[in-house]
Amino acid sequence: MPNAELTRKSALLSNFHHITDRINSACGRAEAGPAVAELLAVTKYARPEDVKILIEAGAIKIAGESKIQDARSRWVTGELAPLKSRIKLHFIGHLQTNKAKAAVETFDWIDSIDSVKIAAEINRRAAALGRTIPVMIQLKLSSSAAQSGIAPDKAGELLAGIRTFSNLEPRGYMGIAPADASPEQLKTVFKEAKKIFDRDFPVPAGSGPRNYLSLGMSGDYELAVEAGSNLPRIGSALFA
Repeated sequence: MPNAELTRKSALLSNFHHITDRINSACGRAEAGPAVAELLAVTKYARPEDVKILIEAGAIKIAGESKIQDARSRWVTGELAPLKSRIKLHFIGHLQTNKAKAAVETFDWIDSIDSVKIAAEINRRAAALGRTIPVMIQLKLSSSAAQSGIAPDKAGELLAGIRTFSNLEPRGYMGIAPADASPEQLKTVFKEAKKIFDRDFPVPAGSGPRNYLSLGMSGDYELAVEAGSNLPRIGSALFA
């Protein structure tokens, strides 16, 4: 491997270990007691060669993309296609019904369900492919009109609707914190999301599939994990 590639690999793995160390420390500070959090690597702006390095090193096991066309050009027809089977690919962007078919064909998980309408279309497309697809509901944690998601007080109703679809497997909640929020504001928002998650996805008594509360990004993941997030989404800090 050329020196430049070795240097880049070293930098990426250093970023990964720094982030995971901080996540593990935040787990130990979590109000609910020690927990285990997994890292979702947001790869939408990352260079494919950087993503490849981390997958081949065993660092990336879950990846997220927010634009279907871009994801397909990387993971289906592009240079990351040979590595797709080694990770779980999550859709983390706003999904329109006319893109549901492509989303179900491309992604292993869809993390941004915000209506019964889109859930029904994903269910229909998944059934046509003989798939049962894990999904998460996106909570609207900001007053911004640009922010997608469902109001937290309507989340339980949407979850009940999703549970009627035979080809969807609800597995938790995802949320994006308000931009420019203070640490105290973030703590409040994350804590409220955790209450909803605990209410609707109680820890099973026995073994079973893991459910996720996906909160936190590169700038606030430690506060999110302290509040109970077990799937922070990190891109810029990882691929810096």
